[in-house]
Amino acid sequence: MFRHNALRYMALVLLAAGALFQAFTAEYFGLEILTEILILAMLVLALDIVAGFGGMVSLCHGALMGVGAYAYAILSAKAGLAPPVAMAGAIALTGSTAWIIGAICSRSHGIYFIMATLAFGQMAYSYVFEAPIFGGDDGLGGISRLDLSFIGVDLNDSRSFAFFCLAILGAVYGASVLILRSGLGRSLTGVMHNEQRMRALGLTIWRIKADVFGLSGMIAGLAGALAAQHIMYISPGLLSWTVSGEALVVVILGGLGTLVGPLVGAAAFVLLKHELSSLTAHWHLVVGVILIAVVMSRANGIFGWIEARWGARVERRVADATRKQESEEVLTDA
Repeated sequence: MFRHNALRYMALVLLAAGALFQAFTAEYFGLEILTEILILAMLVLALDIVAGFGGMVSLCHGALMGVGAYAYAILSAKAGLAPPVAMAGAIALTGSTAWIIGAICSRSHGIYFIMATLAFGQMAYSYVFEAPIFGGDDGLGGISRLDLSFIGVDLNDSRSFAFFCLAILGAVYGASVLILRSGLGRSLTGVMHNEQRMRALGLTIWRIKADVFGLSGMIAGLAGALAAQHIMYISPGLLSWTVSGEALVVVILGGLGTLVGPLVGAAAFVLLKHELSSLTAHWHLVVGVILIAVVMSRANGIFGWIEARWGARVERRVADATRKQESEEVLTDA
């Protein structure tokens, strides 16, 4: 399932070191960018689980992130629940919503699955946009962050919140690896490669897809709850299909089905966006050209390209060692 573990661990160490360096040394603006990267990384990890390892390309994960954000806002700001309880409720509600969507869409494939998830996302967007309880197009403000003062951590401080999001991302990545290495995750990969064979083995295909989609939705809901705490304000734009499209672009840019690639893609995308937007208002055009170049190169994103080069190098070393050993054996026999 995971190729070249040494390269994956090396990439994770470099990413973690870069994030920690930024968290320790950056000022307010740098910390805000880092937090944006970390929250986006959680969303694209959730998408990579279903799209990269299950073949379910979803255009509703932005809406699921929005569900998590609005659920946290309503439960904490309006219902008066403690932020930890509101956060747990938001994750559970988003996971349940995602499970239902996954169960309904599980019998469709390809473009039909994409369009079905897009329809669910747009329905959620329209409802939130028009419902007075959600603030309509004005959104919701007054959202509070978790209170960790009992352990001496003030999450209202940008640096502390960035460290908190980094720790959550590490836990999410570990959970993602466990999901994909579990029986459920391996069944999902089998379904992606040969659904008919897995059905012949007696597996309930729709249930596998729905369960993984639900778990992915929980991660997206967690990202939404953190996004709401980060800005302390949310609007219906968070549920727009463009957020889902942006997440899909990030996954493709980093490397679909690699789990590490989305982390690389999130960092690359956010940094490109902020750097290019300071130079031109047409930064989307530049990012689009880069994405086209990545796709046309036939490499699986940035990390996929690195992985392919690493694999070729390893194979050459193995071949050279084999030839050397064979030559020594010939000389010994002679």
